[in-house]
Amino acid sequence: MLALWLAGEPAAPGAVVRCVQGDDEPHTVTGLPGFGADTATLRDLVETWSAGPRELVALRPAPGDPVGVPAAATTDATAAGECLAVATPDGAWVAVPQVTTFGSALEQGHLVEWRVLDVPPWSTAVAGALGSLAEAERELRTALVTATEALDQLDVARWRDDAADAIEAVRRSSTDAWPVPPLDGRRARVLQLATRLLAIVGVAGTDDGGAVNVWQADQRSTALREVERTARHALSAATYARVGD
Repeated sequence: MLALWLAGEPAAPGAVVRCVQGDDEPHTVTGLPGFGADTATLRDLVETWSAGPRELVALRPAPGDPVGVPAAATTDATAAGECLAVATPDGAWVAVPQVTTFGSALEQGHLVEWRVLDVPPWSTAVAGALGSLAEAERELRTALVTATEALDQLDVARWRDDAADAIEAVRRSSTDAWPVPPLDGRRARVLQLATRLLAIVGVAGTDDGGAVNVWQADQRSTALREVERTARHALSAATYARVGD
């Protein structure tokens, strides 16, 4: 979400911060260029990287699949499951959100610290890992067929009481209500389809459902892992932008 705001039409920093933070406690930022050892705020980060020529992408690394994240940030970014990569004429960085949950299960809060790491240029590695937005959309449509078949084979609505509601929620899901700037048609489609695919993987990957043997369960798990990888890469491709060249 932060990458989309930093790459979109200029917006008031305060409004961007409210959209990104939501109900979290105020986010803090360490290692932000120009702040030395001082702790900065999310507003400082937005103001630093929302002007001038810049390249941005939100990456979703997973174990064994760094999706172009520079080595210096791979461990932290993979543990977090996401990071923001930024490049300007002054250098390249990766910002990793470190989230701490507090409170009860019924009333949770979140403390978020963005750790900014100085890294080598990342553009070539990311481009090679993600491909174009058009390629991401094509791969998503193939992955959707795979995911739908896996869900049908599991017949989750029959053997899990909560599955029918979960599937219906996936079908109704939309990016229309997301607190993001206006998006072009393809970018919005890719974000929505990738998000739905991740939700389908979440429903279908809970257990083995109707699999009758270990081989079937393994085949289904392998297919779902590939769908999950495709969806993660597509989400990143949909956030990539080069601004002000």
